[in-house]
Amino acid sequence: MDLQLEVRARNERNGFRRRLLAWYGNHRRDLPWRASRDPYRVWLSEIMLQQTRVAAVIGYYQEFLRRFPTVTKLAAAREAGVLAAWSGLGYYRRARMMHAAAKVIVREQGGRFPASEKELRALPGVGRYTAAAIASIAFNKPVAVVDGNVERVLQRVAGKRLAGEELWTAANDRLDAKRPGDFNQAMMELGAVVCTPRAPGCLTCPVIEMCATRGELAATAKVVPQKKREIHYALDQRDGEVFLVQRARDASLMPDMWELPEMASRNGASSPSFTLRHSVTVTDYAVGVWREVAAGRARGKWIPLEQLDRIALTGLARKILRRAEML
Repeated sequence: MDLQLEVRARNERNGFRRRLLAWYGNHRRDLPWRASRDPYRVWLSEIMLQQTRVAAVIGYYQEFLRRFPTVTKLAAAREAGVLAAWSGLGYYRRARMMHAAAKVIVREQGGRFPASEKELRALPGVGRYTAAAIASIAFNKPVAVVDGNVERVLQRVAGKRLAGEELWTAANDRLDAKRPGDFNQAMMELGAVVCTPRAPGCLTCPVIEMCATRGELAATAKVVPQKKREIHYALDQRDGEVFLVQRARDASLMPDMWELPEMASRNGASSPSFTLRHSVTVTDYAVGVWREVAAGRARGKWIPLEQLDRIALTGLARKILRRAEML
């Protein structure tokens, strides 16, 4: 690259940073985890936000902090209590890994978070993105993040598909090294509220003049069709208790979590007490709930209704019990 092109590219990057940070300062959402640079709170929010909508996370974040206000409290908690606080957020491996990482931080670091990206990545369940987010937001380390929102912004600005290390290089080239935490959050915010997957709000974008695409990139991958499945559950209740079963400890999905007993297909039977829909990755479930005695009661346990918020329920069980006004 000759000197003139290099100067132009540097000026473009500087302009991009200034405009993005100014926009973020004026328009960022008032989210509870942005009120603190405490690494524990940054870490918690970033783990919760993985594969979960912001609106769904806010309540869980506040309740989790109420139960476990510090990494020391989290490390000392029982896993069942941690999973109960996480119940309904899904992807429970995240909670288990957080619990394991908290124990490492307390046992090996005296309760102090490591500040470097490399040290953070050594913690259980902390990958490249999460380590970069904590290092930049909590410790002002000049490392860029790449999540789905940042990836979309970078690709549209560049006007082409980027992947792998090319994405991380592009992110670090754009990064404002003096305000890395704010810049990373601004990139994520831009992708979340303006540079959205469908119908991006280009007319309100602070960096539209520097964007090669100014809209959606042409699709390259086919959408995976959703599978359809019917499932049925027994809602067995007596004197302020409900009958639940616990998944096996070695189950591939949601081990040790509590749920309602599943029933065989109800073809030709009377109508269920109520129905609801539930989606997990690429499967849409039509769920029928029947108020009747559960088969094979020896496999489960009667749980008092007042204890339901203290056990680790699957997301679907929580949804059913709320619909039945038991939770």
